Amino acid sequence: MIASCFFYMFFKPEYILILAFTIVVDYFAGILIAAAADPALRKQYLLLSLIANIGTLAVFKYYNFLNYNITGLGSLLGFNNQLPYLKMLLPIGLSFHTFQAMSYTIEVYRGNFKPERHFGIYALYVMFYPQLVAGPIERPQNILPQFHEKKYFNYDRVISGLKLMLYGFFKKIVISDRLSIYVDSVYKTPDAHHGFQVIIAVFFFAFQIYCDFSGYTDIARGAARVMGFELMKNFDYPFTSKSITEYWRRWHISLSTWFNDYLFTPIVINKRDWGKASVVFALFVTFFISGLWHGAGWTFIVWGLLHAVASTYEFLTKKFRIKMSKTIPASIYGPLSVGLVFLFLLFSWIFFRANNIQDAFTIIKNSLIDLKNTTGAFYDKRYHFLLILCFILLESIWRKKDELKTSFYGMNLKPALQLSYYSILFWFIIIWGVFDNKSFIYFQF
Repeated sequence: MIASCFFYMFFKPEYILILAFTIVVDYFAGILIAAAADPALRKQYLLLSLIANIGTLAVFKYYNFLNYNITGLGSLLGFNNQLPYLKMLLPIGLSFHTFQAMSYTIEVYRGNFKPERHFGIYALYVMFYPQLVAGPIERPQNILPQFHEKKYFNYDRVISGLKLMLYGFFKKIVISDRLSIYVDSVYKTPDAHHGFQVIIAVFFFAFQIYCDFSGYTDIARGAARVMGFELMKNFDYPFTSKSITEYWRRWHISLSTWFNDYLFTPIVINKRDWGKASVVFALFVTFFISGLWHGAGWTFIVWGLLHAVASTYEFLTKKFRIKMSKTIPASIYGPLSVGLVFLFLLFSWIFFRANNIQDAFTIIKNSLIDLKNTTGAFYDKRYHFLLILCFILLESIWRKKDELKTSFYGMNLKPALQLSYYSILFWFIIIWGVFDNKSFIYFQF
């Protein structure tokens, strides 16, 4: 816990008080919820915990955004907003550890988990430093029992963790950070880029954000594994998804399951008398809040609503799509579905990455202008495409590494193959790595 405190305070020391406030509130709320016999009293303690967590998140992350929109609405309606704007940095990982803290009190309230009596261990659950700033968002059932276990040095576990960390560093430092150089230049001045220059930036961003976020997750999981803790898997090769619904089962799994368990499903159950409309309503509420969770801006809200529209379409056309999948050969239907999903992701990520709504529409418009002019689009970026191809190859090997044939005429080739694979990753990092202190994209959330 001391190491986690030091890690968090390295950014802005006084922000540890914010974390301490929610930890104290949720620790006692969990005990009080479990001890209360009156259901109404249990719900009050839960609400107290949720208000403390959401209130803290709202002040630091959404206050200025709400204030800005109130001011704009007020000018249209003829009144002057007197609320001041606050100059403050967003605490790192606030959205992540807030959701993790809320999952604890909700699980205790539902009777799925007994409250943690050891204050230090509960504090460690909230601020465990490998996943403190960008997840994965753990449930108490997975990680809290591990903090009670006595840990011993295990060579295989340490090596496995270091391998996972190496792969994470490769994805972040080599792929994500190198692609970001070009992506940032286009999104910083969208008016100055057209045609394939923009299309390539949109394409590159898909791999940039995936390698950035999944790379952090690999580093976090690997570091935790070295110390004897196993964090949940947060990505499962999402670019192979054949639908948006499947994509959200593969991308940021800890967040999507959080929203499913604590928001989407309760809404559907509460509104079950609405029939199919309950699912549609729940989808829009969930993705609207998911957009806000990612950032206090209309670009994130639009991104979330685009996914709500796509998910609603898939829900309402499920029977038709199943019928189509049976009439079209699988060799065509599968790749076509993967391609269409990826194209939708590229489009939605324009809003996610753009600095504002106007820039997002500029990117969309300029991607259709001057397509014949490829000057500076392909030639200067060939090594980026080469890196992506190398990443796809290495990712495929990583996915199938346990299934690869490792013997040849009785010789065990597994050690040699593994040494070659991780040597390639290491030298990629040394030769192609970008070492200019680029932060992880999800640190801002």
